[in-house]
Amino acid sequence: MSTTDRQLRVGMVGYAFMGAAHSQAWRTVNRVYDLPARARMALICGRDAGRVADAADRLGWEAHTTDWRGLVARDDIDVVDICTPGDSHAEIALAALAAGKHVLCEKPLANTVAEARAMAAAAATAQAAGVRSMCGFNYRRVPAVTLMRQLVADGRLGVIRHVRATYLQDWIVDPQFPLVWRLQRERAGSGALGDIGAHIIDLTQFVTGQQISGVSALTETFVRERPLPAGSSGLAATVDGAVPMDGHGSVDGHGSVDGHGPADGRRPATGLVTVDDAAVFVARLDGGAVATYEASRFATGRKNALRVEINGSLGSVVFDLERLNELEFYDATRPAAEQGFSRILVTEAEHPYMSAWWPPGHIIGYEHSFTHQMRDFIEAVATGADPTPSFADALQVQLVLDAVTRSADRGSSWTEVEPALATVAA
Repeated sequence: MSTTDRQLRVGMVGYAFMGAAHSQAWRTVNRVYDLPARARMALICGRDAGRVADAADRLGWEAHTTDWRGLVARDDIDVVDICTPGDSHAEIALAALAAGKHVLCEKPLANTVAEARAMAAAAATAQAAGVRSMCGFNYRRVPAVTLMRQLVADGRLGVIRHVRATYLQDWIVDPQFPLVWRLQRERAGSGALGDIGAHIIDLTQFVTGQQISGVSALTETFVRERPLPAGSSGLAATVDGAVPMDGHGSVDGHGSVDGHGPADGRRPATGLVTVDDAAVFVARLDGGAVATYEASRFATGRKNALRVEINGSLGSVVFDLERLNELEFYDATRPAAEQGFSRILVTEAEHPYMSAWWPPGHIIGYEHSFTHQMRDFIEAVATGADPTPSFADALQVQLVLDAVTRSADRGSSWTEVEPALATVAA
């Protein structure tokens, strides 16, 4: 536990799924890691006064507000943590950086390339004044993923030749699941592509040290019209007049929806789905590797199945989120009689992030990736270092998302990813 007197007073905007995950991390990080500054959960912001008050009490925040602009302007806030839908990322982040606040923003960075460019440029300007910013790609902070990167960087796989990445969910397979904000382009920017595809784009680039340079893609929307929601939170929602549905298309999480709409027999009002349900693309990485990516919310039976495999000239490594404390590693340099995929249990004190947790063999979970994210962010801000992934890194992911969309719109034509460096100059 840190004994420092320095505080970083955090103001967080948003309190649903990601807000809860970030709150757990802010509550925990200084209790686990000895850091040069202590996070203070000073203020949480949301649009609904009653709900944000409940969230403050439940999640551990000192105070609450419905005015994000007021939060950004306060002298007693040092860090602004953005956990809102993508349509507000740019406005909040730009205001926070201009006010001299350090910024942590959830992924994807923005809804458009233009917004992401503006955010990256503002972050570069603020950086010169000592203001730090980071985009929240939390899967980088899973210890097994960080170890995977180390194996590649140490040359254990040799020349990287193949990358295979999938991220599969099924929470909207039922056509009666409501039209929540994640299914609306004006709120979310894109569908499965930006929501979960962004994760595997960032993760594979992080692990390999290579960037995607070109793509050929297709996207599909399987259900193009859905009932309008009466309310939603995280991945759960209700249809007007209907019983609650969880994020996997079931009633209260206990049974399937009958497909006939509200319980009183009325036909619910509907709206158009304006994002992709699935995105598939092949890619070339700038180090010469070839890659395949698949992101879908219609993979029935797959709840949160992220899997990445890297093949090189000297070996291969595999990460599966459903077994997040493990890696599969193949070492082709071993004698033929000893070759085969071996399991690395990533729970040793020598493994990334693990020295502060439990004895070897005692596993950690999804929420720990956010605690590790806050650890790295606090460390960087307190020491004047540049946290990663930066807004410039996140802009590059945004440019890949844009290239995928443009390729799909043009009949899967080969599409080069626009360079990011020229777009972030202050």
